[in-house]
Amino acid sequence: MSTPKKYEDIDFEPPQKVADEAEKGLKLREEFDRGGTDVGVARARDLKNRKSLSPDTIERMVSYFARHEVDKKADDFGNDDDPSAGYIAWLLWGGDSGKDWCERVKSQMEKADA
Repeated sequence: MSTPKKYEDIDFEPPQKVADEAEKGLKLREEFDRGGTDVGVARARDLKNRKSLSPDTIERMVSYFARHEVDKKADDFGNDDDPSAGYIAWLLWGGDSGKDWCERVKSQMEKADA
């Protein structure tokens, strides 16, 4: 994967807080045997390991969060003792920290595109 030159000043490595949220999601998924898809688990592993992501992956993350914002209205969203499947999935994608981070990176990409 090569990042376009126009994005060379953008940091595509997830911050530690995003990595921590993804790791929490993986642990909750293991414990409760629910939440997320294989794609979400793969995303969580990349985030947990702070692997530099591609611009396309940033776009997919932004889309995921936009589609799944509604999941936050579910019972037990945010409940670590009995988490909803949607909460676990949200964490696999980096949680609120991941949402903020990927939106910030996408904004930087849009500026570089202009």
